[in-house]
Amino acid sequence: MTPKEISPGLVVQRFTPPLALADFKLIAFDMDSTLINIECIDEIADAVGKKAEVAAITEATMRGEIKDFKESLRRRVALLKGVPVDALQKVYDERLKLNPGAERLVGACKAAGLKVLLVSGGFTFFANRVKDRLGIDFARSNLLDEAEGKLTGEVVQQSWGDICDGAEKRRTMLEVASLLGVSPQEAIAVGDGANDLPMMGEAGLSVAFHAKPKVREQAMVAINEGGLDRLLEVLR
Repeated sequence: MTPKEISPGLVVQRFTPPLALADFKLIAFDMDSTLINIECIDEIADAVGKKAEVAAITEATMRGEIKDFKESLRRRVALLKGVPVDALQKVYDERLKLNPGAERLVGACKAAGLKVLLVSGGFTFFANRVKDRLGIDFARSNLLDEAEGKLTGEVVQQSWGDICDGAEKRRTMLEVASLLGVSPQEAIAVGDGANDLPMMGEAGLSVAFHAKPKVREQAMVAINEGGLDRLLEVLR
């Protein structure tokens, strides 16, 4: 179908609204620049005067210009070597905010019976706090290594792997759907960057939130203005 702007900044393509939110059983969110207002790694890098260098790599990765997310993340995390661990708490306290509409959308999803997944190429320090803050059911993200109160510049191996890239986001969403006994077609995936496209491609409904052009083009719904809760304008 031809993309249609159903109200300013809300574009629907390859999807005919309205559907009921209760038609879905799972919603998967990216975290950085989707559920929250910042790219956490860029703000951590600011603590050692390397924000511009790290942010340039982040931006190129999210636009899809750097194809290997794992290598991109390793390069950026290496630049964080020596950052005091307490800098992460400072970023959380002073810079991290939930994006507009996040609480309302997550609350509406939970009220409609959906399970909520946060799956992030960011870090557990932030993901676990956002999970608790919003009452999210599942979270998967990367774990920064630390020693003697400082970051080592490496990522810790976890039971599922070391880095949550686009392929791992897709696998995680499918795994959670399987655990819940639901089809991927009963899942919604919300993201903003190129590494969100693999999971968005599997979901019954893909949503781009203030996203990079490549992501907007491929999503079924694009929220280009306003908050995350604008999704409720197409899901009753």
